[in-house]
Amino acid sequence: MLSTLIYRSQLVASVSPERLLALVERASIKNAEAEVTGILLYDGQYFFQVLEGKVDNVQTVFQRICQDDRHFNLIELMRDYAPARRFGNAGMALFDLRDYPQHTVVDALLKRVTLSDERIKQDRVVKFLRSFVEGRDKATFIQIDPASLWTLTLPLKQDVQPAGQQTSGQRCEFALQPIVDATNRQIVSCEALIRGPHGAPPADYFSQLQENERYQADLHSKAYAFKLARHLGLRELTLSVNLLPMSLVVIDHAVDHLIQQIIQQGLRPEQVVIEVTEDEIISRFDEFQSAVQQLKAAGISLALDDFGAGFAGLSLLADFQPDKVKIDRKLITDIHRSGPRQAIVLAILKCCQALEITVIAEGVEKIEEWLWLEGAGVRYYQGFLFARPALNALPAVSWPSRRPD
Repeated sequence: MLSTLIYRSQLVASVSPERLLALVERASIKNAEAEVTGILLYDGQYFFQVLEGKVDNVQTVFQRICQDDRHFNLIELMRDYAPARRFGNAGMALFDLRDYPQHTVVDALLKRVTLSDERIKQDRVVKFLRSFVEGRDKATFIQIDPASLWTLTLPLKQDVQPAGQQTSGQRCEFALQPIVDATNRQIVSCEALIRGPHGAPPADYFSQLQENERYQADLHSKAYAFKLARHLGLRELTLSVNLLPMSLVVIDHAVDHLIQQIIQQGLRPEQVVIEVTEDEIISRFDEFQSAVQQLKAAGISLALDDFGAGFAGLSLLADFQPDKVKIDRKLITDIHRSGPRQAIVLAILKCCQALEITVIAEGVEKIEEWLWLEGAGVRYYQGFLFARPALNALPAVSWPSRRPD
């Protein structure tokens, strides 16, 4: 099976024409040995390359390229399959864009293409090549520092008031994880994540329940989260709690029950955010919409959690106008190296900006991910990079900081 892979990267420092040619000659020999075709474009700062060949061979060549420290900001733009090579068995061909008047580069590239004229018009690889040559890709390219220029400022040991004994019959606990404004080094909110007894995974808690208990237990468990917030003195922070969407529908007077829980613990509805995930099909849509209206009328905010990972994210965004959107970690993981993820997240940001919806990136674990997201305009973050969830406590936060020159 033939694979096509496209990436772009940024040169660490300028390379003389002689060194560039030597690099291409060595790569051409290695590519030929692996039966991989490479079409390399270079504009004096950025590389753009198309690799074609058998799946395993292309992957081997790409892994070698990824380990080369002469470039950084390496982003995989496309990985696809094809019935035949577009560029024949070329080994590697270099197109230094500085040597071509702009209007002649595409023609020179197309002379290498073995596709029919009609297929060339629709071919994604050719479109990618045109975009790079014409500079259209720069609108979505976010330049970030090498991660080596950054470090984490580790928190000093923080003593947190323990939550004390569980209530009699309590079958779950909560771990708190901060949501932060990294630029201003400020905790702006925290999420209460449900855990089983003694901090066991959420699945352990839900596995104890009968099917007909699920929604009732989901709703009633939030009382323990609000109690924990009161005990820790979190009266100025926003508290997010997860709720199954159908818990608001199946349980009679669910919103009234939530409000009562909040007030009993000395909290205000305005400081509570209800997070609903889009991974559960909402079967009673009108009733769910009515519950959302009641939440908002009471001052409780709504967030779409794990946005981008479920069944109907965009339609929920249109129908319910949440106050916050939390981009799913599957889109965040290694976003600094994934062109498709970057395009999707940029589209989400543009959409939410137009609708004045706050965006939170969740699952951030690497400095490189944070650097890219910061460059894209994300302001709020949640993830292991900053703090892991702490059982019955609000953990201290690690802040990214640039190393001294």
